[in-house]
Amino acid sequence: MATPTDHREARRIATEAGELLVRMRDAHPDPVSRRQALKDAGDAGSQVFIAAQLRDCFPEDAVLSEEAVDTDVRLSADRVWIIDPVDGTREFGEPPRDDWAVHVALWERGKELTAGAVALPAMGLTLGTDDAPMVPAAVDGPPRIVVSRTRPPAQAERVRAALDGQLLPMGSAGAKAMAVVRGVADAYVHAGGQYEWDSAAPAVVALAAGLHVSRLDGNPLRYNRADPYLPDLIICRPELAQRALDALAAA
Repeated sequence: MATPTDHREARRIATEAGELLVRMRDAHPDPVSRRQALKDAGDAGSQVFIAAQLRDCFPEDAVLSEEAVDTDVRLSADRVWIIDPVDGTREFGEPPRDDWAVHVALWERGKELTAGAVALPAMGLTLGTDDAPMVPAAVDGPPRIVVSRTRPPAQAERVRAALDGQLLPMGSAGAKAMAVVRGVADAYVHAGGQYEWDSAAPAVVALAAGLHVSRLDGNPLRYNRADPYLPDLIICRPELAQRALDALAAA
């Protein structure tokens, strides 16, 4: 099982990568014509930093990253770090947006996800399994369901209708998942394509906080598969889970 060092280093690495990204964004010219250069630099710089930190701290562990070439080495490893150096590159490249994140998660054979952290660098906030966050009490009013700001799935509308809720567009997967953890939203519904690095860190932090986390069909999320495509998920307050899953199943 994950050690205190695993939990602590997940938070530190995510936080420090986020601080690096904030400095890069602050120093970069903002004209729209230069934003692609900022996004490219952020992806590359954060990848180099996180990879070096994991190599120094956990030299025997394998790594799966959005920004690195995948190999089959991880498939026989007992421990694999699943990372997204910049989750929400689009939002990162649009200062002053804050709905982007850094993901660092640990998968262990026979145990699935065991440690992780999601940094929200533009908010100066990191949520991690070393100090499991406490989800605030539900607020009065319709449930708030965070969805992609560019391509909200039809499944989210079904959940919204079943819960008599409202949709809340937001950027990166990590930002949306942490909105539920932070009590800014009540559910996050995604369909239409993601990879393991998009959801691993948000999932393990949400689980540590006591939220419901699953595929849209209610099955658990599984990681370190040969094909890292993991296209859908729901993260929500436990009291909303059955109604949401029933609505999805009925569709």
